[in-house]
Order: sequence, then structure tokens, then C-alpha cells
Amino acid sequence: MTHLRFGLIGCGDIARKRIAPALRDLPNCELVAVSRANFAQAESFAHEFGARRWYQNWQDLVTDEEVDAVYIATPVHLHAAQTIAAAKAGKHVLVEKPMGLTVDECDRMIAAGAANEVRLGVAYYRRFYPVIERIKSLLVKGAIGRTVVAQINAFEWFAPEPSNPRSWLLNKAISGGGPMFDFGCHRIEVLNSLFGPVTAVKAMTGNAIFERGVEDTATALMSFADGVRASLTVTHAAREPQDTLTIFGTEGSLHVEVLNAGGLVIKDRDGERVEAHPPHANLHLPLIDDFAGAVLDQREPRVNGQVGRETARVIEEIYRDADACATRPASAI
Repeated sequence: MTHLRFGLIGCGDIARKRIAPALRDLPNCELVAVSRANFAQAESFAHEFGARRWYQNWQDLVTDEEVDAVYIATPVHLHAAQTIAAAKAGKHVLVEKPMGLTVDECDRMIAAGAANEVRLGVAYYRRFYPVIERIKSLLVKGAIGRTVVAQINAFEWFAPEPSNPRSWLLNKAISGGGPMFDFGCHRIEVLNSLFGPVTAVKAMTGNAIFERGVEDTATALMSFADGVRASLTVTHAAREPQDTLTIFGTEGSLHVEVLNAGGLVIKDRDGERVEAHPPHANLHLPLIDDFAGAVLDQREPRVNGQVGRETARVIEEIYRDADACATRPASAI
């Protein structure tokens, strides 16, 4: 096998902007089939990106004999069922983040992949950011001494009308939660990548501005095995966007003003300097390239099911602690 033949389940905004172009452009990938509930839109999407077949029902796509692997780009509540069905059909699976609604779903997805001897990957594409790789190398070398504190802010204004295609994100049964679940998970994965597993969590979630079924703002405090402490604050209710990562050590600090841009300010024993490590123009492409390579080379993808499960575990602990905090008297907090 010289390339991996993909079926794409879900043809929404991210699929159009990033996933389908990557599957079309990568030499080790081929987009052969797509599925979408609206059959006419599935056909149009297939023609646009060169897929030979299109389906209204995703169940038909996962049984397509020409499909080697499935990319699942649907709302979170569908991930587990679609991943398990695809694995049982002998398809490798790359699923959008968050991996599942619960850790139990993640466990069942991992078990299905193992039982059917297929690869399972999760779309935490920030692991492939050059700026993250650079920061990791600096931390390993001790460039800022011993790491003490990391801080992340991820803010966006999100107040969609009911007709907005992304309004499902406000339905907890479908999305799993608010900004902590949706894009906080990306930052948790970044912290895991840099510092290892989270050992303890304290959190608060709630609605600062909006009345909705999911939180609009959340803060989590996390501890790691080597003593690092991290804070993560996310919100749908701030007008000023934030996408920061700051790390403080005993001998200096690292500052990323916009994680998706890749600029890095290093303050260490030698003074201050600025570096640029921008991500690929298509943020998903390095992730998909690695996953396809993993299947073709018979190795684990860098972002596998265990990576997705660990992020899900931390998210569950964040919401569990936030719920407990909300029921404790103020004197006990």
C-alpha cells in the first residue's frame, strides 16, 4: 500500500477548510468517499474535492470496500458510535476532538480499535506546532531552569443565532460542554504534551454573561508529577480574543502571544530574544500526514487514542470538581 484511501464522515466548516484539502493534497492520502445527511450537499462536496462516491448515511461509507480509513468530523456525541462501527468494519479511524463525551466512550473506542487491529488517532493537531516542539526542546535543555508555572488563556466571543451551523455547540447533550470541552481540550493536550499527565485538578465553571445549557467561562488549575502548576482559563464571553501560552521557570520564561501564530519570546540568562515558529498553513495537514504514515508504516500515530483518553479524563475531572465546588459553602472553598 503506497497511500491511504479515506472516507470522510461529516462535511462541515472544518472539513471544507482543512480536512478535505489535506486529504486531497497529501501524496500519502486519497479522498475516495464522503457522507453527509444532506445528499445533495454530499454530492457537491465530493465533486469539489475529487471524491468518487458520496453517501447520505455514514453507515454505508464505513462498509465501502475501497475505504481504508475514516476521518470522523461530526459533533462529539456521534464520535463513539461512528468510531466503533468503522473499526468493526476494519477501517482505521482518525476522529475529531474531543475524542468522546466521556472516558467510558473513549475506552470503548480504544477497545474497538485494538480488537479489530486498526489504528486510532485523535485530531489534536497542536502537538505538531513547531512552536510547541521548540518549547519542549527548551524545557528539556533547562533553558529557563526548572519549570514552575504555566498559564493559558483561550478567549473568543461566541453567541450564535439558532440558525448558525455551529449552534449545536451550546447543546450539552451533543457537544459535551462549553468552551472548556470544545477548545479547552486542545490546551489540555498541549499541557500534557509538555509536562506529562495531570495529577490533580481544581476548577470552576459557570455563566458569566449568557444563560445557556453549557458554561460560557471556566478556569482549571492543574498539577503535574514534576511539580509544575498550570492554569487554564477559557471563555465564550470576552470580546478580546486570547490564545496565549506563558511558562515561567526558575531562570527565565517563555511567552507565546498567539499560539496559532507561533511567535515565541524567550527570556533567559542571556537576555531576551524573539523567534518565529509558525504552524503549517493548513493546521490539520501535519496531523493527517502523521496518521497516514503511521498506518502505512505499521506504527502508532503520535496522537493516538490514549492521548485522547487522557485529555478526556482531565476534562471529566474539571467538570466534576467544578460541580462539587458549586455545592460547597463559600467558607469551605
